[in-house]
Amino acid sequence: MPYTIDLSGKVAAVTGGSGVLGSAMCRGLAAAGATVAVMGTSLEKAARTSDAILADGGVAMPLAVNVLERETLDAAREEILSICGNIDILINCAGGNNPDAMTSPDNTRNLFNIEQEALQWTFDLNFFGTLLAAQALAQPMAEAGQGVIVNISSMASQRPLTRVVAYAAAKAGIDNFTRWLAVYFAQEYSPHIRVNAIAPGFFLTEQNRLIVSNEDGSLTPRGQQIVSNTPMGRLGQPEELVGTLLWLVSDGARFVTGTVIPVDGGYSAYGGV
Repeated sequence: MPYTIDLSGKVAAVTGGSGVLGSAMCRGLAAAGATVAVMGTSLEKAARTSDAILADGGVAMPLAVNVLERETLDAAREEILSICGNIDILINCAGGNNPDAMTSPDNTRNLFNIEQEALQWTFDLNFFGTLLAAQALAQPMAEAGQGVIVNISSMASQRPLTRVVAYAAAKAGIDNFTRWLAVYFAQEYSPHIRVNAIAPGFFLTEQNRLIVSNEDGSLTPRGQQIVSNTPMGRLGQPEELVGTLLWLVSDGARFVTGTVIPVDGGYSAYGGV
């Protein structure tokens, strides 16, 4: 039967909501009628996204959260519940990379001398930042017996990219955790709690801007390599993740759980020839 995506009455919590991709997702959820709790590393950053939503007529609230500190996640949960009464949707968008956790093009920073601290920070942010957020913010879903979680994976999880060793490993962990969590919630709590992930291809964000583009907007050699291996021949726009996100959190996907959906311009389908 036909359906429209109407999230009126739903409360969505979004980690990393002040980032380029997270902000677009927050605005998309709000435009569909959800009340959005925008979580960022500082209240000021989160407020930029929530203020933009309010200016467009939506409903949002900013929260300062460190996804690696469980106590700040627990505090955010309690504040959301006290104001909104529930958490229906959780988007785990917090993540990123550390240049010190990457091998360098000239191989001066390589597998044998990358500092463990940089590797640990990158892995923790992407993997544990998602796991801890699920522990804290999905608890109301378990109690209510319904809800939707969408994790943010990456093309690096499926086809490990050169140089990004810790980031790729962490995102591969997100794929595995997504499937595990989907089964766990369905079997231990309710089949009405669904867990999926989106695996973005290559989008221009603050973390990769200097890697894929020059100051004049032209592509770096690595950026050109990416576009050459993307059949649609370009980088993605943040807003192009929103349609898939809204489908996954809507009743239109009520029989969809444990999946990782690529939004990548065909990158994962292309063999290079």
